[in-house]
Amino acid sequence: MRASGPEELARGVLAGDRRALARAITWVENRRPGASELLRRIYPETGRAHVVGLTGAPGVGKSTLAAALARHLRSAGQRVGLVAVDPSSPFTGGALLGDRIRFSQGAVDDGVFFRSLASRGQVGGLARATGDVIHLLDAAGMDVVLVETVGAGQSEVAIMRHAHTVVVVLAPGLGDDVQAAKAGILEVADVLVVNKADQPGASRTVQELRQMLELGAPRDPGWRPPVVETVAADGRGVAALADAVARHRQHLTESPAGAQRDRWRAEEALRQELLALVAERLHGTAAWAAATDAVAGRRVTPAEAAGRLLDALRDERGPRDGHPAEGGGGRAAVEARGGAAGG
Repeated sequence: MRASGPEELARGVLAGDRRALARAITWVENRRPGASELLRRIYPETGRAHVVGLTGAPGVGKSTLAAALARHLRSAGQRVGLVAVDPSSPFTGGALLGDRIRFSQGAVDDGVFFRSLASRGQVGGLARATGDVIHLLDAAGMDVVLVETVGAGQSEVAIMRHAHTVVVVLAPGLGDDVQAAKAGILEVADVLVVNKADQPGASRTVQELRQMLELGAPRDPGWRPPVVETVAADGRGVAALADAVARHRQHLTESPAGAQRDRWRAEEALRQELLALVAERLHGTAAWAAATDAVAGRRVTPAEAAGRLLDALRDERGPRDGHPAEGGGGRAAVEARGGAAGG
């Protein structure tokens, strides 16, 4: 398929055309003009897929586990999208996009669509376009979308903004991993996985996790996160993990927690989009340069300068320098100036 515009490309995505889906993802990842219109057209058809985030420290086997889980779900007849976020080089901005490496073992049919995204300096273990890519996979008819984060450790909680079910993966033999994680990503877990469970120390890690669950206050009082042992390299425990994810999905459907989380994610998506649009609207203007000079010269605090910039946005004249305040506001206006805000 060779789409000429966002309307035709959106039709291809909604029809499940894999080439249209691949091209659409490239559009939103590169923030091409027309990406906003594309997303506007497919958004009403989203909200059907169950989004599962896999997060955890580097070295715990998230990539192998994600691939094994994708294959298991596919064997059960589900269509699966996999988004794997890879770290970008701080020097070149490039990334080793590992989708083909992850799926090099075993055949994958057209019911599985995988895509790697470069983090491009985004913090929190995700790429800025992650949310938009999830929407595209959802609109294309995926039943489950797996999102594997970079692996940044305990600060990697941004996955909560996108995932219905957060799977935190740990492994034995990585030091005091449970204690290191308890103040961060462990607290956002809906399912806990001890991968590489055939290695020494696995039973101790499982025991520590269960003890912490007894002591801590759960994020969702109606759900106790199960601890699942897996050996992703040979598929052991993957069926149990899939069952735990399915049970959590059912819980969200039957309890108020599901609607509450949906509302929270919508609010977070709006907040993140607004922050990005405000920053792009102001960056490079005379008002931005003046505020930067004032902060650098210690004449005002960063908070005071930010307040002044917001006051400039409230003025109907707005910051000039080729960035008109009136007409064509929002994401489409940002695209017209050279790119769409993703995420």
